[in-house]
Amino acid sequence: MHKPAITGTGVFTPREVITNDELVEAFNSYAAQQNASRVEADQIPLSSSEFIVKASGIGQRFVLNKSGILDPGIMHPRLREREDDEPSVMAEMAADAAGKALASAGRTGAEVDLVLCAASNHERPYPAIAVEIQQLLGASGFAFDMNVACSSATFGIQTASDMIRTGSVRRALVISPEICSAHLEWRDRDCHFIFGDVCTAVLIEREEDAQGPFFRVRSTRCATQFSNNIRNNNGFLRRAREEGQDLPDRRDMQFRQNGRKVFKEVVPMVSDHILSHLSDEAIAASDLRRLWLHQANKTMNDFIGRKVLGRDAEPGEQPNILQDYANTSSAGSIIAFSHYSDDLVPGDLGVICSFGAGYSVGSVVVERA
Repeated sequence: MHKPAITGTGVFTPREVITNDELVEAFNSYAAQQNASRVEADQIPLSSSEFIVKASGIGQRFVLNKSGILDPGIMHPRLREREDDEPSVMAEMAADAAGKALASAGRTGAEVDLVLCAASNHERPYPAIAVEIQQLLGASGFAFDMNVACSSATFGIQTASDMIRTGSVRRALVISPEICSAHLEWRDRDCHFIFGDVCTAVLIEREEDAQGPFFRVRSTRCATQFSNNIRNNNGFLRRAREEGQDLPDRRDMQFRQNGRKVFKEVVPMVSDHILSHLSDEAIAASDLRRLWLHQANKTMNDFIGRKVLGRDAEPGEQPNILQDYANTSSAGSIIAFSHYSDDLVPGDLGVICSFGAGYSVGSVVVERA
């Protein structure tokens, strides 16, 4: 059996930024237009930057297209249609993040024999985005897509690590291109501020092959439990639904959630999952130097961190990137890991954990080598 190690990470960050103030101005303009023809009981409540920060801890978000989102008459990203022989948007993002991960590990794409595109939404069902990424990188072996919503990256890390342990692959890239702005309903006050766009990449290889500093993957664990509280009904079967419906505007085809139920049910599920994982590995919470949690909501993360550690996290112990990136689905915990791991020293332990729709939760115990 081989020991898997994380030897490199990379993050692609879009150039365009939307601040809370900009987002609120666009949303309130849209609401004012709608409210002009609505009765008082049906008025859309206005948003504010204070409301957004209090509800989520988010200060801004990176997006692939800003102008469409901030246009009250559009309120979604406008992305150029690609020809079939052009790189797809997700593959283009992935090639950037993967290139950075490979460079940080001193590797090339040709040395990779597994590519996983692990993301909450894929821009097409086939051919697999992962196979397209494989071609762009000049990688060998095989590639496939996987979707476990916001837990996709950690589930991908477990999948790749298991394959490395058994010897079926030598080197794997787990890539999470998240174009969350395209499946968010920007006209819904309860969620219009939540998401941003990004792509992360994690290179995993056999420990004996590592050419520089690395994190040993000590253990991985995944769990799922069915819930409808976070859902997206978009898909190819939409053409089979009743005629006469305005399909592009059907609310259930974008991201939707019952936020209160999600908070109440997910926080204990994730906390118990991490604590059970640590217990089975004979690791005390006091042994952890860092928690890299899914970046969905600051209050949620604070609760989880307090339950796992048995106290409030010290500064830097549970880094947040929400204020800059917003919720980037499966990529969030990987951004936090990529940005806040270089200071750890050999022997330091940490947990990468993501969670979301499904419900799903994945945890990865790592040790600085």
